Amino acid sequence: MDAMHERLRIREVVENWVLWRDAGDWERFRTVWHDDGRMMATWFQGPAARFIDVSREGWNKGVSILHFLGGSSIDVAGERAIAQTKMTISQRATVDGILCDVVCTGRFYDFFEKRRDVWAIVLRQPIYEKDRLDPVDPQASVQLDADWLGRFPEGYRHLAYAQMKNGFTVKHDMPTLKGAEVDALYRRGAAWLAGQPLDSAI
Repeated sequence: MDAMHERLRIREVVENWVLWRDAGDWERFRTVWHDDGRMMATWFQGPAARFIDVSREGWNKGVSILHFLGGSSIDVAGERAIAQTKMTISQRATVDGILCDVVCTGRFYDFFEKRRDVWAIVLRQPIYEKDRLDPVDPQASVQLDADWLGRFPEGYRHLAYAQMKNGFTVKHDMPTLKGAEVDALYRRGAAWLAGQPLDSAI
């Protein structure tokens, strides 16, 4: 099968991830992952199966996290691939009594593998590049705690702020546009395409 067709198949999985997750279509959402798939996010790190469960729980409680996709670049090496896809994460949440929207721009960095002729995600690691927080009511204002904001990298500090204010535990060292964390991720991706185990390059 030609490389272009394989990239289209992978891109379809990336798009299905967003559509099915944001629509709460949990059974079809399971099909974008391999059984050993893992998800890394600001507020969750672990098996995809557990990510689906906690996402469903949040959905049922009214947690509003949506995604929008842009362009993608997909490198295919035999039965493995790395897909990078521009995206935004939009979360609506109350911050100190004020309803706010947080928008974070970045990339999904996905480790794919084809098993039994099915492409699915082995690991999704977002890269967080830039974010902002705005009150939904333009006449409202929210005073952010500079010390809280300073605990997190620039790429996702407002997203982290809103999530912490709503009871989430947020990871402090996620990859951003530049730095040691994203450099390590690129090394993992290169190692994956070269046929090495997922965690051979950290």
